[in-house]
Amino acid sequence: MGQRVGMVHAISSNVRLFNGLTSEILPGVEVVHLVDEGLLFLSGEQSRERIVRRLGLLASFAEESGAEAVMLTCTAFGRLVDKIKDMINIPVLAVIEIVADEAVELGDRIGILATHPGTLESASELLREQATLRGKKVEVKTLLCAGAFDAIRREDWATHDRIVLKHLKELMEDVKVVVIPQPSIERVLSQIPEAGRKVPILSSAHLAVQRLKEKLA
Repeated sequence: MGQRVGMVHAISSNVRLFNGLTSEILPGVEVVHLVDEGLLFLSGEQSRERIVRRLGLLASFAEESGAEAVMLTCTAFGRLVDKIKDMINIPVLAVIEIVADEAVELGDRIGILATHPGTLESASELLREQATLRGKKVEVKTLLCAGAFDAIRREDWATHDRIVLKHLKELMEDVKVVVIPQPSIERVLSQIPEAGRKVPILSSAHLAVQRLKEKLA
């Protein structure tokens, strides 16, 4: 029997994205996808315990299914990864932690682009924490793509992409590295030619699957 990993999503469209990335980076590895779009309706400190319980339950399902590691792809809840680690017996990775590590190494003026406000909050806090741990000073600029998340929920990807592209071009003018923490934005990057990328753009989904490969080695 081959290797198997679990992925916990809050957006169903991430399943296709991560299937493509695992086929490319982890050929032969089977993926167990668990989706709970109800997580998107939970936010704030008052919902923390319920979010942890649901994420932990989904991660445990992945473990029961024979996964050797599980990844949380929902960046808004990435800072809860330590709580989930205590609930199961296999490695737990969070997309947002992985991209934060890389960003701090690349620049001191970091831009974060997201379609969900919870992601901006989680990502900016993690970036500052990582910088402090490494003794570095960073300036973090966040930019919310207003209207793009609602477009996803309507499955209006053309509107989503148009809004994200506009904001991404704006952000690149003002920072040294751009972080794309949400896997759902990954699709937009293919629409930007290399010549149009004025600064490094870190894709959370691609980096996360690369890190998962290292865990399985």
